[in-house]
Amino acid sequence: MSMPTQNTVTRTLRGVVTATLLLASAGASAQQAAASEGLEEIIVTATKKANAIIDTPAAISAITAEQMGAGGIEDVSDLATAVPSLSVGDQFGVNRTFIRGVGMTSIDLGADGAVAFLQDGAMIARPSAQLSGFYDLEQVEVLRGPQGTTYGRGATAGVINLVTRKPGKELNGYARLTGGNYSAKTFEGAVGGPVSDTVGARLAVKWDQRDGYGKNLFTGSQIDNRDAIAVRGMVSFAPSDDVSATLIADYFKEDDNNYAFHYFGTTATPENFLAHNILGGKTIFDYYADRNQTPDLRNIYSDQDPVNTRHGTGVTALVDFTLGEWDVKSVTAWRDFTRYTRDDLDVSDVNMFGQNNYDEQSTALSQEFTFSRTAGKWELLGGAMFFHEKLFGSVKVPLTNFAALVNVLNADTLGWVNLPNGALNSLNYWQLGTVKTDAYGAFLQGTYAINEQLKLTVGGRYNREKRVGTGSFIFDALPLNVATDKGRTWDALTPKFLLEYNTAGGQLWYGSLTRGFKSGVINVGSQNDVIDPEYVWSTEVGVKGKAANGNVEYRVAGFYYKYTNLQVGFVDANSVVSTVNAASARNYGLEVELRARLAEGLTADFYATLLDATYQEFTTGDYRNGFAQVDVSGNRLQNAPPATAFAGLTYETALGSGTLALRAEASYQGKVYFTEFNNADAVQDSYTIGNVSAVYTDGSGHWSVGGWVKNVGDEYIISNNIITAPLYGSIRVGSVAPPRTYGVTVGYKF
Repeated sequence: MSMPTQNTVTRTLRGVVTATLLLASAGASAQQAAASEGLEEIIVTATKKANAIIDTPAAISAITAEQMGAGGIEDVSDLATAVPSLSVGDQFGVNRTFIRGVGMTSIDLGADGAVAFLQDGAMIARPSAQLSGFYDLEQVEVLRGPQGTTYGRGATAGVINLVTRKPGKELNGYARLTGGNYSAKTFEGAVGGPVSDTVGARLAVKWDQRDGYGKNLFTGSQIDNRDAIAVRGMVSFAPSDDVSATLIADYFKEDDNNYAFHYFGTTATPENFLAHNILGGKTIFDYYADRNQTPDLRNIYSDQDPVNTRHGTGVTALVDFTLGEWDVKSVTAWRDFTRYTRDDLDVSDVNMFGQNNYDEQSTALSQEFTFSRTAGKWELLGGAMFFHEKLFGSVKVPLTNFAALVNVLNADTLGWVNLPNGALNSLNYWQLGTVKTDAYGAFLQGTYAINEQLKLTVGGRYNREKRVGTGSFIFDALPLNVATDKGRTWDALTPKFLLEYNTAGGQLWYGSLTRGFKSGVINVGSQNDVIDPEYVWSTEVGVKGKAANGNVEYRVAGFYYKYTNLQVGFVDANSVVSTVNAASARNYGLEVELRARLAEGLTADFYATLLDATYQEFTTGDYRNGFAQVDVSGNRLQNAPPATAFAGLTYETALGSGTLALRAEASYQGKVYFTEFNNADAVQDSYTIGNVSAVYTDGSGHWSVGGWVKNVGDEYIISNNIITAPLYGSIRVGSVAPPRTYGVTVGYKF
């Protein structure tokens, strides 16, 4: 059973209540000293209205600029430690973010995430393009739960919105230089401000370079290193109080040996029966066994070094203006992204048809208009959007030494004439093609103030999406060349009902019923049938408020989801990546967030979650049993930890003429499974990560120097684990989270 035991639930809830009472008590006892300041108010815009986070009737978190940078939140994977119910299963350079147990499980070309990922409200559609951009940000907003009305397609799990810093009305900027272990060197800086009374500009850059976290013990090359640069420039124009516009252009490039295939071991096929044994090949386990050493699986042992090159360019135009009594916002965006990755499918020191070449090229254009108005007791919010993407992709595996395997199979079963060595080396397994997507959507919601304390919101959205795929599925050895041309159009209505009640004491209670829609999928160059959309009905109740004279802020949310046609990806019995629609799934859980100012200079933040996310109806082929059909109903969804928790403590005090800030934090994640079978060969056990930092800022407030350590205990964590094709023995490969890292950052701001 995927849910924690009753004792675990009881202990966790008791801990949450105790922590709440302790924080409230501490805040109350310190309120005389701290009441003059209280907690800083955080304004969020992810709901497409600007509100204080404590006044927003939704489960939403915000990561501020102070939390980002070296030693803090540096990329999307770090959000997992700071946001309730969020986990990240990085997969060979593809962002696979899960919220409340829902995310992207497919590993095929053309797969989409279930979390809408945006920068300044503009969609970044390709999951592989979402791993850059975390620099010079005002904040990151994470909206948890289906957002079918305001966002539509691809937001069945939630929304992540990166909010960039804008030029501002005064000249300002900063520069930060970091050095750390693994020869890490990072520079981040920006400068911006007014050019004239109506024009402003800002330029930001980030350069990030470090040695690898591991090594290819066969070639001697580093793996999982990083060499990347990103630049963002913007110009703003405000000719009047009623009109403002900002043009943003960004560029990103990475060229390194990042995102390696790490070999974690066998599943159904013993090590000595894997295909590479035909040529006398060895794996990382053989390498360490020969030396009587414990395997360090941060390393690999492969004839193929991982290759990772990617670059992307984006242009976004933001326009805000007033049209009569309506406030209108236009977001126009164009983004081009290309990547090439290479890894070793047979994870050995011989090339047993193992070189995997992955190409992806995407060009996307989007336009969205949002309009709002307040009229008496009514607040109206509506919008319309268009999204177009052309995606080309290919997966190419040269059949080098495939003849050796054919000869073994001939001798056992086929009785064919043996092939000369290298007879098939010039042939390929190849998926390639193009998928074009055109999506449209329009929504309208109205909020009516029934009285001073009670509001009712009713809204709905119409979604329409068309996808057309053209391509080929090629296996030269048979020979096989099958056209994979197909197309489909879907539409959906996604309503929203929200009731919010503000008590006389300042608490906000809310309850909502919403429907989410994730578009169907056509995988590039795949014989896979067209995958139908997935749908979810979500019920959520929550309460938010402050205590202890405003020095304690709490947010609590409970939710229940009912999914149908959930999209699930895997490698099938024919060694082909496939995606299917699971019949149904059910998720429910509880989230608690706290912020507290405990005393002068002492603040704390805390969250805890409980989650039960299980398949209700799903029958699929089990790779451990010859792909016989098995019922996995009742099994936990992938990347859905039953419990998570986080606690952070910050202390600021005067030191000489300056200020010293000390920070310690710990995050816990419960056990997660990486397949629907919930088996022991694809699991990450529960773990706790600790981070610490100390930053000194001089009396002028301009200069700072800080030291930090992340993953203090050097925990070894599998961030993703997939089961490969039967052709390779259904072995386990995946990605690992960073080891202990530490460094020193020197900064200057003005």
